[in-house]
Amino acid sequence: MDTQQRIKQIVDGNNVVLFMKGSAQFPMCGFSGRAIQILKACGVSEIETVDVLKDDEIRQGIKVFSNWPTIPQLYVKGEFIGGSDIMMEMYESGELQQLFAAA
Repeated sequence: MDTQQRIKQIVDGNNVVLFMKGSAQFPMCGFSGRAIQILKACGVSEIETVDVLKDDEIRQGIKVFSNWPTIPQLYVKGEFIGGSDIMMEMYESGELQQLFAAA
């Protein structure tokens, strides 16, 4: 299975996926840490996290998969939402909470 297929399988197989640096318990960058805090503030308890620092193929491949240059990257129900800046904007506007309420 190639990297793009692996990523698609992860995204399709989980309701909420965050490709990040580190883990939810131990984020390895400020942006990843902020993304986890935003998800927790939205009441999301089941988050599948993928540590891109442990797999360079995933780290490079996710940027191609989403056509988005930075990490973290959030997917909800298979749809790419964005990185931590977009998550913060959506959280502040209430849009992210509505997304999870609908999901």
